[in-house]
Amino acid sequence: MDQPIDEPRVTATEPALQLIREIQKDYPDILFHQSAGCCDGSSPMCYPTTEYRVGETDVKLGEIGGVPVYISGSQFEVWKHTQLIIDVVPGRGGMFSLDNGREKRFLTRSRLFRQETS
Repeated sequence: MDQPIDEPRVTATEPALQLIREIQKDYPDILFHQSAGCCDGSSPMCYPTTEYRVGETDVKLGEIGGVPVYISGSQFEVWKHTQLIIDVVPGRGGMFSLDNGREKRFLTRSRLFRQETS
């Protein structure tokens, strides 16, 4: 099942967009990278663009609130039929993520793309 043309690969809830704007007050240029499970689990990690190097095999899923979102190529292959929804829940962010210390953290929810029928 391919991505339907009218559905983005990544979206964000309003609370996630609010937290992005809050973080951008301190760090105007940021990006997200969907973690693959090492160290901080599988959280969406938020970094200053100057402090994270996007890998050659990383895939850009899209943008949320004007902020680019990437995922590793190998993880994309597993999740390519899935839309990622970046949300916010109470708690501590990932150790190196910019949401850490704000008493709320980003969380990835997902849903399968609808299968188009003819």
